[in-house]
Amino acid sequence: MPEDKIQCRLVLDSCCDLPAEIIDSAKVDLLEFPFNMNDGEHFDDMWKSMTAKEFYDRMRKGEVSGTAQVPVSEITERFEAYAKDGMPTVYLGFSSALSGTFGLVEQVVGDIREQYPDFEIYVIDTKLASIAEGLLAYEAINQRNRGLSAKQLAAWAEEARWFVNCLFTVDELEYLRRGGRIPAAAATIGAKLNIKPLLAFDLDGALSLVGVARGRKKSLKSLVKCYDENHADDHGSNGVVLTASADAEGDVKWVEEHLNRPEGAIPAIRSQIGPVIGSHVGPGMVAVVFWGDDRREKISIADRIANKINSGE
Repeated sequence: MPEDKIQCRLVLDSCCDLPAEIIDSAKVDLLEFPFNMNDGEHFDDMWKSMTAKEFYDRMRKGEVSGTAQVPVSEITERFEAYAKDGMPTVYLGFSSALSGTFGLVEQVVGDIREQYPDFEIYVIDTKLASIAEGLLAYEAINQRNRGLSAKQLAAWAEEARWFVNCLFTVDELEYLRRGGRIPAAAATIGAKLNIKPLLAFDLDGALSLVGVARGRKKSLKSLVKCYDENHADDHGSNGVVLTASADAEGDVKWVEEHLNRPEGAIPAIRSQIGPVIGSHVGPGMVAVVFWGDDRREKISIADRIANKINSGE
């Protein structure tokens, strides 16, 4: 991309789960989330220091991976450097409903604004995670490269996040139970009945159970159906589809092959679920993410009224 066309710095975090080659070539800054395994602390560097297969094989053997917020010292050092540099900055962050890191960034940036009042910075809660966050980040990179200012890019992201549609399924409920996402009884009964949850993100950015399927194959078919029924008709940049798995290459490939894509559409961008998200969903997660209808239009009338009241409209 022409360097003179870029008007702002774009900062992402590693929970966007985009392929490393996209991050590296996009010239964006990346906050790396930490995670802990038996051999100590690691950082989510987009599978550069550990392969996805190694990580998920260790989980399959019973090793537990713990996650944590990005250290406040790291956030402070990074954003102070951005302020000193002076380039207008946009940060697109992992859902605040799933991690406290976004709140830490807000606090740090609040302090930095007092020290550097002329520094233009926008902190955006994507209210998304993993490759759903990744799709928003991917297109934000394109929009930045087209010459959007920091203010324009922030406004774009705040609106575009509602059009990111996604669905994912996990292979084992035990990992969701460990993270407190589902009750222990539900995990036990679900495992006995071979129930596979179908999950998405609600408007607050929290995990939302949107359905269940009996068996793995039916859950994968549900991902295909979700795409076929909800994807946007636009075949431009909105035709981009992201898929990902937690070391389940055969299953994600099957999903890609059965998506009803228009002739000549660019292939789906496939990624591996990163270790931070993977710690909570376990091996076998499969996801599909795409541009679709405004998700705000899918909530009930009562909830729409409540949202307007809460926002002061």
